[in-house]
Amino acid sequence: MTQQGAALQTYNNELVKCMEEMCSKQDELNRQIQQEEEEKVRLQHDIRVLTEKLSRVNESLAKRLAARATLDRTIAETEAAYMKILESSQTLLSVLKKEAGNLSKATEPRGKDH
Repeated sequence: MTQQGAALQTYNNELVKCMEEMCSKQDELNRQIQQEEEEKVRLQHDIRVLTEKLSRVNESLAKRLAARATLDRTIAETEAAYMKILESSQTLLSVLKKEAGNLSKATEPRGKDH
């Protein structure tokens, strides 16, 4: 019986040792889980902050793109109108030069050929 008692004591000691090792592993695993849960919370917060910032940037970008499109259109229309003014000025100048030439001919003194 002593031999059985000794074997039982050995098994008991090993069982206690295994239980202590498992408890130690459980503590370490709990510590790692806690760290990862804290990191998860931080990352979710960062994602929320960045998502809000991205939304604001997208809104601002959309407004700026619309403003640029309006400005581009205004510039194009102004350039086209200016080109029309230049063409009209050139036409007017040509007409005035022609009329001035005609007036010069009309107001020249008559020559001796009468």
